[in-house]
Amino acid sequence: MPQYDGAGRPVVDVTTPSVARMYDFYLGGKDNYAVDRAAVAELDEVVPSTRALALNNRRFLRRVVRRLAEEYGVRQFLDHGSGLPTQDNVHQVAQRVDPGAHVVYVDNDPIVLAHGRALLEEDERTVVIQADMRDTEGIFERPEVRRLVDFSQPVAALFVSVMHCLPDPDPETLLKQVVERLPAGSFLVVNQLVSEERETRDFVTDFMDRSTHGCWGRVREPHEVARYFDGLKVLDPGLGRIDAWRPDSELCPRQRTDEWYEFGGVARKG
Repeated sequence: MPQYDGAGRPVVDVTTPSVARMYDFYLGGKDNYAVDRAAVAELDEVVPSTRALALNNRRFLRRVVRRLAEEYGVRQFLDHGSGLPTQDNVHQVAQRVDPGAHVVYVDNDPIVLAHGRALLEEDERTVVIQADMRDTEGIFERPEVRRLVDFSQPVAALFVSVMHCLPDPDPETLLKQVVERLPAGSFLVVNQLVSEERETRDFVTDFMDRSTHGCWGRVREPHEVARYFDGLKVLDPGLGRIDAWRPDSELCPRQRTDEWYEFGGVARKG
């Protein structure tokens, strides 16, 4: 959980690895610290495919946003657990399709808030808010969210590579709450880290939980993630490895090993 100084300002903890900063490092970013890079190096000893996995995850996010904007006319995006700004963020992809597209980023990491606000200070159609993504009611009722999102019109709720950060039963509870609040015609985008190898699931879950001081959930199995989409209409090509979700080409980073991967998809609320 974020900490605050005497003036109520969020404090960046540079002694504990952050999932957002580790992901930033994998993507080639510069907003990470020695503690994050050390955690990455240790993780790579057991799951060496993680960098390619992270790059493919970012490509999946870009494809999803572009396809939803181009093919389904979505103009409102609510990105939960958005992470640090990098190239081709959600608002940049969506606003290339329609400059009037609105985007709300939600994250509880203070460094994400600082960098995001600096990036978006002149964009009135996009906002970054600091909040626990599990606080659905609080997020949906925030004045800045209400200013940008018309909940009488379809919204794309994004949960891209974040559900493994939440312990059970938070993911299913959270998604149910979000779907209930979304209007008909809205979309749910979810993927998370999975493994069919129990040893890998147990190692990564334990390592990340210890490294982040409890800011972690669980690496799950594909069938568990599939339950997130119960009651929704899953878009083609269905649920599966995200690098196979409507790829633009065959030119994508290849995982050296398949000890874990990102599993999920996109679904529509009827």
